[in-house]
Amino acid sequence: MAVKVLILEDNPVARSFLCRVVRESFSDANQITEAGDLETARRHINLTGGASGLHGVDPFKLILVDLELPDGNGLELLAELSHYPATKIVTTLYSDDDHLFPALQCGADGYLLKEDRFEVLVEELQKIVRGQPPLSPAIARRLLTHFRQGAGSDTQAPDSGFMNTTGFATSRPLAIERQPDHERLTPRETEVLTYLSKGFTIKEIASLMGIKWFTVNDHIKSIYKKLNVSSRAEAAVLASKQGLV
Repeated sequence: MAVKVLILEDNPVARSFLCRVVRESFSDANQITEAGDLETARRHINLTGGASGLHGVDPFKLILVDLELPDGNGLELLAELSHYPATKIVTTLYSDDDHLFPALQCGADGYLLKEDRFEVLVEELQKIVRGQPPLSPAIARRLLTHFRQGAGSDTQAPDSGFMNTTGFATSRPLAIERQPDHERLTPRETEVLTYLSKGFTIKEIASLMGIKWFTVNDHIKSIYKKLNVSSRAEAAVLASKQGLV
């Protein structure tokens, strides 16, 4: 029987990469539906019975969710799908607590980093059939460190596990807080912005930094959001004025 999968990812190259990961991860024939924004994803989900996955309608079995999207945040969809009968996995570039724990609290059944090697992502997704949570190695280490040190009062991890269809309980969705537009850029983003300001193309920046070009594209999207700009020229001017590069 086909594994019915929904991949929510706005970057076409990253989406194609995740499709390959999914096909390699499962021996069953895959029925993969792709969505580049929340609206399209919701439309596909409504066709399978809506957010609750109504009885008698064939729902998705696996949903991969990016966090930063053109029309909102993937956390919104995770919260909406708290009762949807699918394994929901976050696929993102963000490995910090501010993204990780809200995602788990909103019902994510796993958390994978798109920058991981193809083989690592395949191995992690295959854990689903064994009832284990797919977690990138860096995320697993972060979780271990968090619980060993003890959770603070400001950042609370799920209190009853975070898996759903793979055998663990899912905690209640919490309110979603958007990150401020002018927050500090990460070192990677600053490096990307520096190259952008000097006129390098995305592919040239990827070659200089030794990363995939769709990863550079994701960094640029984050930079635009943090600086509240919509073009390379605006980003370069603002970065120069504020001394960011």
